[in-house]
Amino acid sequence: MTNEIVHIENLEKTYVSSSEKLTILKSLNLSVEEGSKAVIIGESGSGKSTLLNIIGGIDTATAGNVLCGKWDVTSLDEDSQAEYRAHFLGLVFQFHYLLKDFTALENVYLPAYMAGVPKKEAVERARKLLADVDLTARADHLPSELSGGERQRTAVARALINNPSLILADEPTGNLDPSNAQTIGEMLFSMAEKYNKTLILVTHDRHLAARGSVCYTIQDGHLVQADPSGMKS
Repeated sequence: MTNEIVHIENLEKTYVSSSEKLTILKSLNLSVEEGSKAVIIGESGSGKSTLLNIIGGIDTATAGNVLCGKWDVTSLDEDSQAEYRAHFLGLVFQFHYLLKDFTALENVYLPAYMAGVPKKEAVERARKLLADVDLTARADHLPSELSGGERQRTAVARALINNPSLILADEPTGNLDPSNAQTIGEMLFSMAEKYNKTLILVTHDRHLAARGSVCYTIQDGHLVQADPSGMKS
């Protein structure tokens, strides 16, 4: 029997400016089963990142319900949002967002340490995750001393440090050359599999999209199932 970890119902997102009112998500529904790997593809500006940001509590919905695990994301106060992001979510973005004055190891263990994990345990956990992404030898290097691929691998390790139930990845290979993009994509899926995490991935990469257990696209504000083999390379 499968368990639903994300349930979105009649989601709407409208942006209002002085000159126009733009609705980019309309009556959008999504169900994601625990342990599955859901991929969202589609044109730039279609609302993929907005959807991911709403699930992540980074952006707010205009209407509708977003339930993730025990969390009603649309009604979280500021403290609950911080707890939700710290303990339920792992986030990987197109840009790594590593702290420039901290080593790879420090960047990975800090979120756990800040969430109350004893420093020794947080460091041990971080070293294990860095080994998983083949960065043991680079653990004491600053982001400026790492390649683009190494920075993104560090970001993948950091996303897993607090043992999240759900990983949200927004174009995680978008800034990388084809070789590094393939490495990071495969690593993201293999880490999600190894640690039995649910993954929701936004990507333009059809090869990466084909790795998903289900693939969607956003058309006219609605989510519809898609075939990644039909994407442009």
